[in-house]
Amino acid sequence: MASVLITAFEPYDRWDTNSSWLTLVRLTQELPGEPTITTRLYPVDFAAVKERLAGDLRADYDYALHLGQAPGSTRIQLEAFAVNVGGSSYQSPDQFRPLVDGGPAAYRSPLPLAEWSVRLREARIPAQVSYHAGTYLCNATLYFSCYLAERMGLRTQSAFVHLPLDLTQTAGQAHDLASLPAQTSADALRIMLDDLARRAPIGPLA
Repeated sequence: MASVLITAFEPYDRWDTNSSWLTLVRLTQELPGEPTITTRLYPVDFAAVKERLAGDLRADYDYALHLGQAPGSTRIQLEAFAVNVGGSSYQSPDQFRPLVDGGPAAYRSPLPLAEWSVRLREARIPAQVSYHAGTYLCNATLYFSCYLAERMGLRTQSAFVHLPLDLTQTAGQAHDLASLPAQTSADALRIMLDDLARRAPIGPLA
């Protein structure tokens, strides 16, 4: 049976909850029988995420699905690329630095993102492949996941999924904000997990 690590983030900035964690909580309330799922909640911190990933990935999962919140997004975004650049909104672009000195310029997720986006839309869930995960922690998480798996000789194939805000997060806001129920985002995850469950486990790398 395939094994999957699913990660989400703690709240950050002005948000007292995070749609990635709200979605993961909904998912765990009714877990699918397959694949085997391990969940983690990560802090919003570059160094801490890299350290936590290095520890968690030692379990050598078949797949890792990393979830993050995307305020303003109207749809689920399946991130195809992670670049070796990291910075925050408080910095100017010329202050950004490589996530890994001497690391590859970018990684591309090997998972079937285009197929998933089609399946999600067929299920009436707004979704699309995205080719730029930004330069903040979401991009860094995918980059670290791919880099560490490569460096540690793991079989783990990774993807990052950006989720819109949940409805509960937009209530009472001064301005209208795009949102999607966490239950719908959890349903989208179940579709992706069902696809992974149907795939043969990757098996140890030679």
